[in-house]
Amino acid sequence: ETDVRGHPGEYLIHAAFDLASGEERKWHIVADLNQDHSSIVALVNSIRGDKAMISELLEEDVKRGTSDLVAIVASADGLQLSGDRLSAVHHFSNTLFNIMRGGVFAHNYTIDKEDLRDFFRVRNRPVLEMCEAFFAELPEEVSVNTLLTSAAKSEHTDLERLCYQYLPLTFSRRHGDPSRPWNQFSINVKKPDGSQALDYEGNWRDIFQNWEALAYSYPEYVESMICSFVCATTADGYNPYRVTRTGIEWEKPSPDATWANIGYWGDHQIIYLQKLLEISDKFHPGTLYTLLNRRIFSHANVPYRIRLYSEMLEDCYNTIIFDDSLDGRIDMKVAGLGTDGRLVMDADGNVFHVGLAEKLLILLLAKLANFVPEGGIWMNTQRPEWNDANNALAGKGLSVVTLCYLRRFVAFLQGLLSGHEASSIHVTQETKRTFDVTSRILQEHKDTLQGGFDDRARRVVMDALGQAGSDHRQNVYEKGLTGTFTDLDLEDLLGFLQMSLQYIEQTLKANRREDGLYHAYNILQFGDGSAAVSHLYEMLEGQVAILSSGLLAGEESLTLLRTLRNSKLYRADQHSYILYPDRALPGFLSKNCLPPNRVKKSGLLTKLIEAGDRTLILKDENGTCHFPGNYRNVRDVEHALSNLKEVAEYADLVEAEHDLILELFEEVFDHASFTGRSGTFFAYEGLGSIYWHMVSKLLLAVQETLLQARTQGGSASTIQALIDAYYDIRNGIGFNKSPQVYGAFPTDPYSHTPAGQGAKQPGMTGQVKEELLARWAELGIFIRGGAIAFDPLMLREDEFTTEETCFEYIDVHGRKRPLDLPPHSLVYTFCQVPIVYIRSDNDEVEIAYSDDRLHRTAGHHLDVEVSRHIFSRDGHIERITVFLNLGCWTKE
Repeated sequence: ETDVRGHPGEYLIHAAFDLASGEERKWHIVADLNQDHSSIVALVNSIRGDKAMISELLEEDVKRGTSDLVAIVASADGLQLSGDRLSAVHHFSNTLFNIMRGGVFAHNYTIDKEDLRDFFRVRNRPVLEMCEAFFAELPEEVSVNTLLTSAAKSEHTDLERLCYQYLPLTFSRRHGDPSRPWNQFSINVKKPDGSQALDYEGNWRDIFQNWEALAYSYPEYVESMICSFVCATTADGYNPYRVTRTGIEWEKPSPDATWANIGYWGDHQIIYLQKLLEISDKFHPGTLYTLLNRRIFSHANVPYRIRLYSEMLEDCYNTIIFDDSLDGRIDMKVAGLGTDGRLVMDADGNVFHVGLAEKLLILLLAKLANFVPEGGIWMNTQRPEWNDANNALAGKGLSVVTLCYLRRFVAFLQGLLSGHEASSIHVTQETKRTFDVTSRILQEHKDTLQGGFDDRARRVVMDALGQAGSDHRQNVYEKGLTGTFTDLDLEDLLGFLQMSLQYIEQTLKANRREDGLYHAYNILQFGDGSAAVSHLYEMLEGQVAILSSGLLAGEESLTLLRTLRNSKLYRADQHSYILYPDRALPGFLSKNCLPPNRVKKSGLLTKLIEAGDRTLILKDENGTCHFPGNYRNVRDVEHALSNLKEVAEYADLVEAEHDLILELFEEVFDHASFTGRSGTFFAYEGLGSIYWHMVSKLLLAVQETLLQARTQGGSASTIQALIDAYYDIRNGIGFNKSPQVYGAFPTDPYSHTPAGQGAKQPGMTGQVKEELLARWAELGIFIRGGAIAFDPLMLREDEFTTEETCFEYIDVHGRKRPLDLPPHSLVYTFCQVPIVYIRSDNDEVEIAYSDDRLHRTAGHHLDVEVSRHIFSRDGHIERITVFLNLGCWTKE
């Protein structure tokens, strides 16, 4: 070994040798990191010892590590055996990366009392002390359902809330995207003593999306996930940047933190919460009803403040204020109380609580406060909205994407509340007041829905809703929450939801493009008492969102998919879809060129050129005029005009042409339409690039559409055509390709594929979550009304094996188990219970119990009791065998 000075170190050893046919040679390449002096000395001495022993130790360690990893993946249902081997391997990979991002539950539903104590100690020490008797009565290990039942009986609100928020996750290794300069990155899987650490951390968009897929393997935790979500949202309807086991976190503006104002403060809220609500309703119908009026949910006290609506109109790019004083007071509260100090407190200094209904209503009202008819949701909080490749749209951007998901949210709430037995829900008087104002505004302008909105009518509604939201925020910021609750009549709420749905759907329909695709983002243009909407180019996420919204019927969805397949978004070489149409960007010399006729019409610019004054305009040798190259935005132009106004010979011209110069600057640069990476990059989520997460979102959205079409009685031909469209999209995903075409290991998920390159960034993608969710319907397992149903609607013939085989799985007790399978079968696990499909002449289900009993029943459904045993992972059910009479198979 030779030290290298002033150059990168190179410590790889190379050797050359020949191999005869059938001969093998083995070697190890090892990097052992983060060792202290004593461990390094021990390692060096062991290496100098018995080389064979070292090799054997390494091999055993690799084998043990592989076995442990398989067990972790198995606990999240990552093991499958299919005739389509690549699909099963790809599913394993998706599961692995999903739990690496969001974690996996350590011991089924078993909770260790001491770890629960540690959690309370960090979150709220006074509650831990106050509830010592509760903890003393708990056994050392308790199931999550027993814990929640006991906490509810205690009638201690904070105790129940924190028990809901306790999520014993491990293996969570990712805190945001480590390639972003503003993200921290932590791997925390072991305690200092080497024992397993129960921990998780993630930015807002990552953690909840990965929990969504995990919830299908651990459904008894889904309400805890919902509680963690809504307890982290604010009283004005937004959210912090990070969610961790220890609580919530936000970034603080600092000269050293250039990106501190970039976060997800309203981003991904609606659809991620909506998916969790839907899962709860499938697995535990009726549970959400019981939480609507149960005041166990908190508000995050994030010390960012949104400016007044009037101020936002004046400067839509500078709408957020960081309250340093409040942040300091919160830090003091955390020091004395625990991380619950970051929550909103009541007048007595305790955590303020509301019901789930209020939390959901606040999120809806916050979105409606930013609703622009026929435009979308105004992105005015300096935060990326939905796709951070478009974060530069924050300011004048309008998100149709978010409105699509809001439509799904409102429709779900209608169904949820229609089945509620109570006549009212309990909300704070502050929320009730904002609800009443918003409801009145929508009612007053409902007649405009029929004929559509012109720019002035749009501005009237936008101003009214915006002011209502502003008043609510300022009231909460300045006066806090009084704690006075009032009844909101359920019929009034249902009427409000229906009215909201009419506005939302009218806007979504107005955003259908002439080519049949749908807009994803629009641009808001202010005038004197008007609000105009201009459109951007087509984007893949707009099509994904409208499909997922539930608005389109089966035939409409099919028409959209055929249009998409023939659009500029389709990339033939990868048989997949890019985010935005690829295009050639203008060169530098083609930019910042002022139209000659506009210059001639301006007395100010003409005079500046004649005087050789380069304050505002430059003229090159070819006679082309330009704005100064160091002007970054309109504020620089404003500053220049202000200086020129102080010069007597220019003062009158500046006064007369001030607005015209600003309009010319925007005309030349079109800053309002600047999207960020999506319009200027050529990799990541840039031009010509496939972003695999969005492709998998498309896959899942098509699946949801075809299932909805079937429920709504769509024709068999339409449903089959949608299935064909689904598998056409699926065939473009990497695991169906050769390494040469994909440019990477095909079975692994990757973030993106730039034009002319192979796939990049393995594992760092939300693609895995969408594909895990889509896989269940592919295999034909559905949850309906709290029970499991098997429906082979999308099942393909090549999923079945052709010969006898053995499937090794790991059961809920952590034991390796072999399972012999006949030909024409397949197997996967669900909540770690093996589900075996066998082609047969009969349609039956056989239940194998842990006490060796077998029970066979006709059809393809399990009752609620059997299903509950599977969801509970209690080991009562050993195996489910589904016999399928598929007749003469015609599917491919």
